[in-house]
Amino acid sequence: MTDAELAAKLAEDAGALLLELRNSSDLTGKNLGDAGDHKANTMLIAALREHRPDDGILSEESQETNARLSKNRVWIIDPVDGTREYSEGRSDWAVHVALAIDGKAAIGAVALPSLNMTLRSDVTTASPTRSDKLRMVVSRSRPAKEAVAVAEILDAELIPMGSAGAKAMAVVRGEADIYLHSGGQYEWDNCAPVAVAQAYGLHCSRIDGEPLTYNQSDTYLPDLLICHKEDASHILDLVNGINDQ
Repeated sequence: MTDAELAAKLAEDAGALLLELRNSSDLTGKNLGDAGDHKANTMLIAALREHRPDDGILSEESQETNARLSKNRVWIIDPVDGTREYSEGRSDWAVHVALAIDGKAAIGAVALPSLNMTLRSDVTTASPTRSDKLRMVVSRSRPAKEAVAVAEILDAELIPMGSAGAKAMAVVRGEADIYLHSGGQYEWDNCAPVAVAQAYGLHCSRIDGEPLTYNQSDTYLPDLLICHKEDASHILDLVNGINDQ
């Protein structure tokens, strides 16, 4: 398998495992979320070590080591992105499998298991169409202040949604136009979504316009903008103006 084929297969396999666990076990709530994280992570780590033994691995659910920092190829995974949504029986959660090469999100697959869908960086359709009335995905519980302020200026519709992967893929799928996040994320939250979004021709950056860089010693990557390229400069200017107030 190519790297992209492997990423997609692993995301799909982990998604199937998670659905089976949710549908067949008696676990609920936090116990279900914890079990799903553990089982999916164990499967993904074992498969990556088997198929790509020389590559580094960074996972939300594994103890961090510094071994990956000497690698130029590092798999960055989130076994359950949106554990809360997964454990609540919702559909807006995802599985992220990405390969960062020389610090860039090179290859990615984002499985949306409850929707029976996997979006991947190597198999794309046309870039999503921009809506005349812009739509912005935001957190269900804690919409970022910058996102709310920008949406107000743009007269954009706010669409509450769960996981980072689900939000990013809503833009890729043409169900939204902007994903603006400033509330704190880590590399595993956005590496796979960024790889996929870039492959679909979307703009991806930090909210100050700087590039997103991966496989860093500090994995905290707190903010993100995914949008249509034609809107990127205006949105970045608006964020800069809001933050200067």
